[in-house]
Order: sequence, then C-alpha cells, then structure tokens
Amino acid sequence: MSKRPTSVLDYLYESPGPKTKKRISFWTAVSVVILAVLLFLVLLQFYRTGQFERRYWSFFARATTWRFFASGLLGTLKASVLAGIVAFALGFVMMLGRFSMFKATQAVATAFIEFTRGVPTLLFIYFFFLGLPVMGLKLPSLLQIALPVAISASGTVAEALRSGVLAVSHGQSEAALSLGLSRHAVFFKVLFPLGFRYVIPSLISEIVIVVKDTTFAYIVSFPDLMQNAKVIISNYDAMLSVYLFVAIVYILVNYLLNKLSNLVAARSERRKV
Repeated sequence: MSKRPTSVLDYLYESPGPKTKKRISFWTAVSVVILAVLLFLVLLQFYRTGQFERRYWSFFARATTWRFFASGLLGTLKASVLAGIVAFALGFVMMLGRFSMFKATQAVATAFIEFTRGVPTLLFIYFFFLGLPVMGLKLPSLLQIALPVAISASGTVAEALRSGVLAVSHGQSEAALSLGLSRHAVFFKVLFPLGFRYVIPSLISEIVIVVKDTTFAYIVSFPDLMQNAKVIISNYDAMLSVYLFVAIVYILVNYLLNKLSNLVAARSERRKV
C-alpha cells in the first residue's frame, strides 16, 4: 500500500493520541447536542412568530423567483471574477515593486500594500460611489463594486505572491544563474512559476473573501444576489426566508471554493513527493 504524502499539516501538528481522540469525540458530541438544542429553540421561536406561514415561502414555487435569484447570482459571480482578476493584476505589480532594486519603488509598493490592507473595503466602495462622481467621474455600477473590492484584496494578494517567491530555495535561482540566465529571466521563468504553485490555495481562499465583499453591491445598486434578495423582500415582506436562502447559497459557493483550495493543495503536495 502506498504511503500517504506528507502534507504541511503533518509538519505543523502532531497526530492526537488515544486520550486526545476520546476527548475530541466527547466534546464533539457535546457540541452537536448543544447546536441541536439551539436549532430547535430557534425553529420553535420562528413557529411561534408565524415565520413558517405559507405566504413567506410560496413565492419560491414560482419560476420567476428562481430566474431573479439566478440573475443575481450571475451578477455576484461577474463582480467576483472581475474583482479577482484586477486584484491579481494589482497584487502582481505590487509584488514586483517589493522586489525592485530601487528603494523608492519598494517604499511606494509597501505603502500601497499596507494602505489597502488597513482600510476597510466599505470605505473604498464609498469613495468610488460618492467620491469619484464629485470629481466628475461616473463609473458603471459593476466597476463601482468590483474595483474597490479588488483594490482592498490586492495587498493581501501581493503579500501572498511575495511569500511564495521567497519560499523557493536559493538553490533554484543559483542553478538557473549558472546556466546563463539573467536575473530577470530567473525571476519570471523559475522563481515566480515555482512560488505561484505554493500559494494557489491561499489565492483561492482570498477569492472567498472577494465573494463575501461583493455583498456590498447593494450600496451601488448593482444587481447581485444580495440586491435582488432585497427586491424580493420588499415585494413579499419575507425577510427570514429570503435571507436564509441567500445565506445557504453563499455557504455553498464558499464551500466549493474551499474544496477547490484543498484539492489544489493536495495536488501540489503530491507533485512535491
């Protein structure tokens, strides 16, 4: 039987012993019971307040409702993909700035990264939504949500890419230099491709944050899933059922992204073996 490849978690954490496994099982069972009781109490309260009445759920049987939700989900995916692409492009440029030979370029890149990581995403959105029109620049609603979300995520992407490049052993660059490659070629043909493989799971995890941040799209009236949910709530006065459905959709999307991240990480570990 082939031995399972050693993963990063194997280096960080020891396997639990028999006593620890029993303790984990006990507290897991206790936690499940507590959660089940809490769920029962919540459902009981919903029943007492009439939240399970037919008028709060009947519209889910209509095809128009599902088409409206689908168009909102498509808007969310569109904004997330655009924000992810722009965040990667900005992060790549800032990562190059951190590796620049010029101190001024390094300082500018570092300041930009720290600024984007320190300012809340909501403030960037308000700047694009309220600040730019005052300056005479009016962007489409898609860009008003995608660009600020991308800027907010770009600093984290830059640091992730930089950490991946730094994780590549010096022997790789020395071997490439001994073959006659320039430092520019070594970086783009050796260091960055190898380092990028290390941080793919981290970048996918960052996409989860990007998807969550696009829920602010209602501020700029972009028709994403959250904005369309608000429209349905105003039409049917069904806040609980709609928000519950939207929460399930976001959980599923982020769950699939996390599974993709774990799959990519596992494949990367197998390639190293």
